[in-house]
Amino acid sequence: MMLNKFEENIGYKFKNQDLLKEALTHGSYSYEQKAAKSVVIRNNQRLEFLGDAVLEISVSHFLYKRFTDMPEGELTKFRANLVCEPALAERARKLNIGEFLLMSRGEDSSRGRERDSILADAFESVIGAIYLDGGFLESLDFVIKQMEGDIEETLKTFRTSDNKTHLQEVIQAFSKEALVYEIIDTKGPDHDKTFHATVSHEGKFLGEGIGKSKKEAEQVAACNALEFLKKQGVIQ
Repeated sequence: MMLNKFEENIGYKFKNQDLLKEALTHGSYSYEQKAAKSVVIRNNQRLEFLGDAVLEISVSHFLYKRFTDMPEGELTKFRANLVCEPALAERARKLNIGEFLLMSRGEDSSRGRERDSILADAFESVIGAIYLDGGFLESLDFVIKQMEGDIEETLKTFRTSDNKTHLQEVIQAFSKEALVYEIIDTKGPDHDKTFHATVSHEGKFLGEGIGKSKKEAEQVAACNALEFLKKQGVIQ
C-alpha cells in the first residue's frame, strides 16, 4: 500500500515493485536485518550507482537539445548546478522520499530521513529503478519532469554567477585567504573518467563533489560548500 502511494507521488507505476523496494532500502536497514535475523535484503547502493549515470546522461541530453547554442563550458556549469547533492536532496523532499525509506532504527533516530546525502542517493536510486523497469525513455521523462522547474530557475542566474565564483565572493567578504580545490581521486578508463574534488579554506573542509571533468567536480564541490555555509549561517 505504501509503495502504491509512493508511485502516485512520483507519477510512475512499476511493473516490478521489487525494484522500487530496493530503491527505498537504505544500506543500514539491510545490515541491521542481516545482523538480527540473518536475512539478506538488497539495498539501494547499486541502484544509486546506476541512477547517477542515468541522471547525468538525462540532464546532459535535455540541456544539449534545449540550449542548442550554449557552449560546452556553460553546459557543464549548468549541469553541475542541477545535479549537486543539495539540489537532489531537495527534489527528494518534494517527493517525500524520506517518509518511505527503510532504514535502521539507529539511522532513523539520528534523523537520517532528513540527511541530504541519504535523500540524494535515494533519489538517484529511484531513477535507476525506473530505468531498469521501464527503459531509458521512462527514466528520461521522470528526470525532466522533476527538474524542469529547477532548470528554468537556474537559467535566470547561472550565466552571471557560477558556484565557484559565488563561493569565492562569499569567502572574500571576510578573508583574504584563497580557496583550495583538490582532486583527491580519479576513477575509470581514460574515455570515461570520474573525478572527485574537495574545496577547503584555511585548512577547513567545506565541500566535495564528483563529476565527469575536473571542472564539473569542482563546481559540484563549490555548490555543496555553499549549502554547508548556508546551514552554518555564514550566508543567507
